This record gives sequence, C-alpha cells and structure tokens, in this order.
Amino acid sequence: MAVAAFDTSEPAAERRRRGKHLRARIPRGAHGSWAPSSYRPDPVSILDRQNANRIPELVPLRFERMLVSPFTFLRGSAAIMAWDLAHCARTELTVMASGDAHLANFGLFAGPDRRLVFDLNDFDEVHRGPFEWDLKRLATSVLVAAATNGHSASDARAAALIVGAAYRETIHHAAQMPALDVWYLRIEADAMLAGLRDQIAARQLGPAQAVMAKVEKRTQLGSLKRFARYENGRFLIKEEPPLITRLPHERHAEVTDLLRGSFERYLGTLAPDRRELVARYRFQDIASKTVGVGSVGMLGFMALFVGESAQDPLFLQIKEAQPSVLAPYVSGSAHRDQGRRVVEGQRLIQSASDPFLGWFSGPGSFGRDFYVRQLRDKKGSFSIAAMDPSGLRAYARLCAIALARAHARTGDPAAIAGYLGNGTTFDEAIAAFAVAYGEQNRLDYEQVKQRRSRATR
Repeated sequence: MAVAAFDTSEPAAERRRRGKHLRARIPRGAHGSWAPSSYRPDPVSILDRQNANRIPELVPLRFERMLVSPFTFLRGSAAIMAWDLAHCARTELTVMASGDAHLANFGLFAGPDRRLVFDLNDFDEVHRGPFEWDLKRLATSVLVAAATNGHSASDARAAALIVGAAYRETIHHAAQMPALDVWYLRIEADAMLAGLRDQIAARQLGPAQAVMAKVEKRTQLGSLKRFARYENGRFLIKEEPPLITRLPHERHAEVTDLLRGSFERYLGTLAPDRRELVARYRFQDIASKTVGVGSVGMLGFMALFVGESAQDPLFLQIKEAQPSVLAPYVSGSAHRDQGRRVVEGQRLIQSASDPFLGWFSGPGSFGRDFYVRQLRDKKGSFSIAAMDPSGLRAYARLCAIALARAHARTGDPAAIAGYLGNGTTFDEAIAAFAVAYGEQNRLDYEQVKQRRSRATR
C-alpha cells in the first residue's frame, strides 16, 4: 500500500502536462453528469448483501440509524454510492481514497504530541481509487446536509461548489511544495479556529469553541469515570444498552480469550516504543460497543486496561474490518488482511495518527480481521445539523482542504493539479454532480424507507 502513486523520476512539469492531457479523454465537465443506468442494482439488495455479513440482531438498528434522514442514509450507504461512482466518468489519477469522505467523517483528535488536529477520522472503507470519488462523496454530503438542515437550494449548491474550489486551490498549492513539506502538513485546531473567525458569525463560532473545549476534556481518565465501575478488586465496563452491552458469560470468556490470544499479534504491528508502552498495562474487562451508522452490525468491542494505578487507564477500541466498498471496482487491489488495510491506509492519509493504531486477525469462530485504536481520547466532531449556511460553507471548505492534503500525500498532486486546471470548470462539475446525486440519494432513501416499513409491519 505504500508504493508511490507515480513515477518519482518523472519531472513534476511532465506529470502536470500528463494530467492536463487527460482532459481530452475524460473532460472535466463529464464529472457533472449523473443518471442511473438501466442495470443499476436495487439499493436494498446492496444493503442486504452487506447485512449478510453482519450481526443479525443489529441489522434493524442499522436501518433505524440510516433512515433518520437523507443525510444519515447517505452516511450508511457508501456501498450504494461506490457502485454508482464506479459507473461514472473516472480518471486514472489514483490516491489512497477514504472511500467514505462525507462531512461527518471529519473531526478533531489529538496527535501524538497531544495537540488537537482536524482531519479525516474514519477509514473503514479506505482503498486506492480515483481522487474524484472522494470529492464527489464529500460534495454530495454537503449538498444533502444543507437540504436536511432546511437551507435553500442556492445555499446548498454554493456550499457544494466550495468543495471543488477549495480542493483545487489546495492541490495546486501542494503541487508546488517539497514532498516533505506536504507530508508534514496538518490543520491544527487553533489555526482552524482562527481561520473560521472571518468566515462565520459569532453565534456559530461559539459552539465550535465549545466543541474544542469538550474534546480537550475527553481523556482516558475521564473515560474511566464515564464507562467503568470498580468492583471486587477490578474495573468493569458499565452497560449502556444497546450501545454498550455486557456479553453473555460464555461469550465474554470467548472474547477475552480472543483478546489475550491475539494481543501479541496486535503488539507486533506497533512500533517498538509503543509496544513497550502498551506492555505496562494489564487487562481488566471487555464489552461489546456499537458505533456509527455504516458500521452497525459489524463486531466491535471496547477493552479496558490499567497501569500501576487507577489513575492510569487505557481504553482501546477493537473494530471488525470488512473489505472496502471500493474494492470490487479497482483492479489488482485485493487485500488479504482488512485490518491491515485500514491501519496502513489511515497512517498514509492522516497527518498525525493514533500511536496505538494496529491490527490482528481473530482465530476460530472469530476468523475475522480487526483493527485497534484508542477509544474517545481527545476525539470529537462538530454538529452538522446546527450549522447555518455560512457555517456549513466554512466547514465544507475546511473538509475539502483536509481531503486535498490527504490526497497530496498519497497521490500525484502535480498530475491532479494539471487535470483540474486554474478555472472553475471542475468545481462546477462537482457541484452539478452533488445536486443530481443528492436527488438520487433522496429517492433511494424513500425507497428503502418504504420497503423497511412494509417489512416490519
């Protein structure tokens, strides 16, 4: 996965020309078109195929979360959109794509230096793919979020248009930078907030500051008070059904054995200094944890460890990794270990990744792939539902900048910049696609909602 996406011996000017010449075969305006083909699969059938590999008891919860609104439906329907994107005009300019770059998959987290960073924060679908797939999904999510918030059609389109413009400007900037400078680029929270001051009203800035203050308090010790209780000489995770549940006794023993048996394999995926750190903690308890929208139904756990005292806890989240929704549509890209795919993709994309990020495969009845990360530690997101038009435009721009920086790290910014050009042709196309696909998403949402309603009567 770490192979360069372009020939590093080829001059940047030549790669830029190659990107520009690609316009003759794939015109930039072609990306604005969307119409469902006659052989487009039934959206319900795509979701049902995914659900076949998920915990049956949690499938109703997945639909419940998806069908709250067209925006939550978009969040949970990455597989549907992946099929559609693969059957649109596509370039050969590949990056390590998020695969699910919607607005809610960006947020704040602490880098290894404990400073807050804004970046992509969900990588279940990460996979190599054309750069525009991420961009189209991000712009569509902006359009759908605006419509869900009750913004006017013109405001919604304006926000989607900003996505293409901010991405293009950032890629052009990155194409002029040394590779090391691109690699070290990151959006620190303080700088992000300073940039927002000139773009949004004070009433919108206040909630953003409140989110940052709340994130700073999300420490491991705070998680211990929030999620655990002390009983009979050890810490136990508290139940919060249906999101956090104690496993049946026999299942608890099986999962505990899984963790103990797999922990050495997980440690082997960490850098030596991180292995030394994790080895200082001893296991306390594990519970099932359901998160997100698209992830509902996959196996997920939270595990609690403590160091030498109760003031030194460590919560790790263990999530099942299934094949990326992009995998069927990108040739020569199969990955045997899905946990490794997620972790290595995240490490490539993010400007600063969780130091405890690792993976392992489960034996026996747990013959699945998992990845591991810290739970909740200085992580947080902004309320998209509370954004007014100016706030959504500012946030859309921020997400597009973060996405462009991720693509510049893992793709060829010179070739992408050459393809995009300096005008607004591509920006307009992305906005047009967002408008058209936003309507398709609404139709799919209504169809699935009606089918679920009939099925549950």
